Amino acid sequence: MFGADLSEVYDLVYASRGQDFAAEATLVAELIRARRPDAGSLLDVGCGTGEHLRWLRGLFDRVEGVDLSAAMVAVARAKLPGVQVHVADMCRLDLGRRFDAVISLSTAVAYLPSVEAMGRAVARMAGHLHPGGVLLVEPWYFPETFLDGHIAADIIRGADRTISRVSRTERLDSAARIESHYVVAHADGIRHFREDQVFGVWAREDYLAAFHQAGCTAEYLPDVQSGRGLFVGRAR
Repeated sequence: MFGADLSEVYDLVYASRGQDFAAEATLVAELIRARRPDAGSLLDVGCGTGEHLRWLRGLFDRVEGVDLSAAMVAVARAKLPGVQVHVADMCRLDLGRRFDAVISLSTAVAYLPSVEAMGRAVARMAGHLHPGGVLLVEPWYFPETFLDGHIAADIIRGADRTISRVSRTERLDSAARIESHYVVAHADGIRHFREDQVFGVWAREDYLAAFHQAGCTAEYLPDVQSGRGLFVGRAR
């Protein structure tokens, strides 16, 4: 999951699907500064190819990123010279320093295998906050908003390649599996690869409990960030 095949086309696919990384970064900065006006440092956990960081580094004095996928981190490092981007597991994260804000966007926490693992990740993120620092986490869908059997399709045309993507979603108890197939056509030929991703389908109360257990206040802001909302808290 999130290997070289996907990392190569990730930015083009999600930009073509309408994800506005600049607008999302601006919203995140506004939410953080509404709670901590002097926030100058930020850590992005599950940063992927670094598209949010590309915009956030102009809004904060110091930014860093973390992702489990070495392939995604390689893309992020190439586009973000001078920014530290680490390969690390968010459930075991220990950078040895703290930040004014820690964020986890693009539903990165939902890739974890259980609600208990999500709680461990939130605790490690909170452990990297200065007192009064802001923690912001984007969830995936909740049990009442999840659509079982959802089928999606996209055609993406870039400057030097065309990509087709089809996917199917299947409910698995407290999780969901998305099977996606990509066909990439460019001047050198056509190739196909498949990505299987499993997301946790957890209740709002599970996320709120994880924040509280990590020593943070917590509130849920609906209808923002692709409509899935955001959990926002502060370290006590």
